[in-house]
Amino acid sequence: MSAALLWVDLEMTGLDPVEDRILEVAAIATDWDFTTLDTYEAVKQCGPALMKKRMVGDFWEANAAVREALLEQNEHGKNGRTVENELLDFVDEHFGDGATKVVLAGNSIHQDRKFIANEWPRLDSRLHYRMLDVSAWKVVFEGKYDERFAKAGAHRALADIEESIAEMQHYLSFVGERTD
Repeated sequence: MSAALLWVDLEMTGLDPVEDRILEVAAIATDWDFTTLDTYEAVKQCGPALMKKRMVGDFWEANAAVREALLEQNEHGKNGRTVENELLDFVDEHFGDGATKVVLAGNSIHQDRKFIANEWPRLDSRLHYRMLDVSAWKVVFEGKYDERFAKAGAHRALADIEESIAEMQHYLSFVGERTD
């Protein structure tokens, strides 16, 4: 129970938490030094017809290889209830049995949180209302300091979380170590 942050990234069929569905999830439990304590990954199965209907447009055309990989792995995915149960076990193992609300972290994590609330309400109930959103730091550093963090943009859950953690560390490097 030494984890402080639950970093999560979801890959979805699109950005509408009502019409679209989660396809892939990765989670990393870290301490406040952003040291990885454990990692979780899963493919959440989704109806192929819904995937083909929703995974259209400019984003998916520009990321056709990602779309094909997500479509291909879908047949080996787990149902949503199983993935939620595994995520809850992961949270229990690293954050305790529910007495403490878990702080969610990631890039544009508010969007992922909408999908979590819609598809995994039991997990959502374990999460604190406060979140560490790296994209807020991005807005400040790009707008005020013209400082940008180069990302590969793999659009795969685990790689995206690892980039989010690296991005947060990059921004914090400008703050420096706190001395008492």
